[in-house]
Amino acid sequence: MGHTTTCEIDGPHEHAVGEQHLDHEHEGHGHSHGLVDRSILRSRAGIRAVSWSLAILTATALAQAFVYSRTLSVALLADLIHNFGDALTAIPLGLAFFFRSARGERLAGLAVVLAIFISALVALGQTLERLVHPRSLSHLWLLAVAGIVGFIGNEIAAQVRLRAGRKLDSPALVADGQHARVDGFVSLGVLASAAVVALGAPLADPIIGLVITGVILKITWDSWQTIHRRHVEQ
Repeated sequence: MGHTTTCEIDGPHEHAVGEQHLDHEHEGHGHSHGLVDRSILRSRAGIRAVSWSLAILTATALAQAFVYSRTLSVALLADLIHNFGDALTAIPLGLAFFFRSARGERLAGLAVVLAIFISALVALGQTLERLVHPRSLSHLWLLAVAGIVGFIGNEIAAQVRLRAGRKLDSPALVADGQHARVDGFVSLGVLASAAVVALGAPLADPIIGLVITGVILKITWDSWQTIHRRHVEQ
């Protein structure tokens, strides 16, 4: 009877070891059934980062749009156009992460650069128009608040994108985060515009709009360099 009991104990024990060994082999090949595939985790993390930044920048742009309707500041308009364009870049990035496509991420990165460049051209056109046909500004305190809101919104979005981009090794997300960070300082130009106009220099608004446009063009070039450099390395 004692021998029979030992066999019953040993049998299941050997089987359990065999199962553990099998699981270990699966894990060695990256096919453990108890874990979620890395590409799926990366996809979820990327979509989460893109969604948060989209929500933050959309809220920022809507707040600035309200202020623009009251102040008609062309400096604010340039920043507003860029923030809306920046928010929309989340769409191709989100799709690339959803489909887990490396090529899609590269294309999304190019879409980001193109969106930034188009926003710069639109802002430039509006600014030149305001130089030719100047307008007086009102509600300058609201304009100053819009600049502060733009800075805070862009910095939060930049933090979300940069952290996720570095963690996920996504140059497109890093490029988007870098230019969102610079956008925050661009938004402070709106605050400067309100201050200088309040001192009695109405032409300062379109001039600062031109400076903001120039910074946006610089962001376009830096973002292109980031995407292109990574593409060459691969």
